[in-house]
Amino acid sequence: MTGWTREQMAARAARELDDGFFVNLGIGIPTLVANYIDDDIDVTLQSENGILGLGPFPTEDAVDADIINAGKQTITELRRTAYVSSADSFAMIRGGHIDASILGAMEVSQGGDLSNWMVPGKMVKGPGGAMDLVAGVKRIIVLMDHVDKAGNPKFRRENTLPYTGRNVVDMIVTDLAVFERENRSSPFRLIELAPGVTAQDVAERTEAEYLA
Repeated sequence: MTGWTREQMAARAARELDDGFFVNLGIGIPTLVANYIDDDIDVTLQSENGILGLGPFPTEDAVDADIINAGKQTITELRRTAYVSSADSFAMIRGGHIDASILGAMEVSQGGDLSNWMVPGKMVKGPGGAMDLVAGVKRIIVLMDHVDKAGNPKFRRENTLPYTGRNVVDMIVTDLAVFERENRSSPFRLIELAPGVTAQDVAERTEAEYLA
């Protein structure tokens, strides 16, 4: 079984973005999506800390420690980059003005519930803007490994970790497959397999029920 690398997962998720989209990328694998947005479309990246129109990651000689995204990664500006207050940034999110958000996840349930901010008993890093994003953004795409480090499925019948949001995920891209649902009343359907991966491979590593 081969599957996708993290770079390939990010490239697959980038195919879901359309011309004119305003998009928020979560920390981790989702930040890689910025490297794979098609040159033929115009996508504006937004960060919760008040940046609209993020540039690419800087080269070593262009790092400015004061220009960081919400994940505290240094980024660059574009000629059209705008800075707004944190209140205005979250107003964009809560007001439904962001077309899509691509987030990492610890668990996703078959009902689209998302857990991505803490593990009880371990250091709490805080939810960041994820709870606002899942409540206000039009389309939520999750990028995650198919199983955790112990080999347990991360696409589950019910989540075991604290929720970030209930019934909020529209698409799941893992290293093995892509699941999508028509709307938030529909079940997820397996729509694509990574190279070298069979439907049986996916079924054996998935706890959630889904349409094949």
